[in-house]
Amino acid sequence: MRNKLLFGRSIDTGSWVHSVDPRAKLTGMVLYLVAIVIVGSWLALSIAAAFSLAYMAATKIPLKYYAKAAKPLWVLMVFIFVVQCLTVKQGNVLWHVGSWGLYTGGLSSGLIAASRMALLVSFTAILTFTTTPGLLNQGLAGVLAPLRKIGISAQRLTLMMSIALRFIPTILDETHKILKAQAARGADLKEMPWKEKGKMLVSLLVPVTVSAFRRAEELVLSMESRGYIIGAPRSEYHLLGWRLRDTWFVLSYVVLVAVVLMLRLNWS
Repeated sequence: MRNKLLFGRSIDTGSWVHSVDPRAKLTGMVLYLVAIVIVGSWLALSIAAAFSLAYMAATKIPLKYYAKAAKPLWVLMVFIFVVQCLTVKQGNVLWHVGSWGLYTGGLSSGLIAASRMALLVSFTAILTFTTTPGLLNQGLAGVLAPLRKIGISAQRLTLMMSIALRFIPTILDETHKILKAQAARGADLKEMPWKEKGKMLVSLLVPVTVSAFRRAEELVLSMESRGYIIGAPRSEYHLLGWRLRDTWFVLSYVVLVAVVLMLRLNWS
């Protein structure tokens, strides 16, 4: 089960994108989110898609991994597409039943919205594919460092993120063990009808939740026994250094936002 998990997994291919400062990657992803939200036409979507494919290819990671990263959210993409098709009533009528109708504007809007979602999910996977959890947390701490002036602890936030990422494969392994134990007792999930599968998966919530709380308590005791104190001064194993490459990396995202914004204003 862990081998099928792509979220939070780093894939080292030795590309130049892997060596980019994690703070630059986080900044770039925020700018990319802004660009995707602004996209409102096929031309802007094509530019964003070309930009995304260029960076995906630069990571030297097969595109099938990015497709797998977006696969778990295909239901949400279909839902967004259907909602746009049924609510946007612009253009010519393609199909009409009662009070519901499919218009060319709704179909175009639905396709653009679903494509934006697919690009956003698949492209942001670059952040985790090219950055180890440790460097990602260190970069996040650097980006959130100014929040100290308003009393928000960046170290506390990065610690929560680090623990959450590390708990995902642990919980999946625990779930896999419980499924194997149930299969050994004759309750094989693969051979059950969909209704029974749903009931069985609901019954997994209690043991998995109890196991997660138990592991969390063990982690707290382990950290306390080692004298871990949030906010205490400590050295870093990896020292982050901002280079010219990182500046150009962020500037490329700024250019993307500017181009998409200009197209949106002209389109309006």
